[in-house]
Amino acid sequence: MRVVVDFDLCESNAICMQIAPDIFEVRDDDFLYVLDETPSEDRRSNLEESVQRCPKQAISIEE
Repeated sequence: MRVVVDFDLCESNAICMQIAPDIFEVRDDDFLYVLDETPSEDRRSNLEESVQRCPKQAISIEE
């Protein structure tokens, strides 16, 4: 699986970072960074929660 972020939609509100800090990080410049674009399958649950809870629906998963 692969993490995809639409940075045009992303507001860098860090909800995804709270759920999966090993995958997402909002830095001091207030931009979201994807730390692991291809996380292991055991991270799927957290990644799916990040997708669902993103208020701008900016995160998706590609298989």
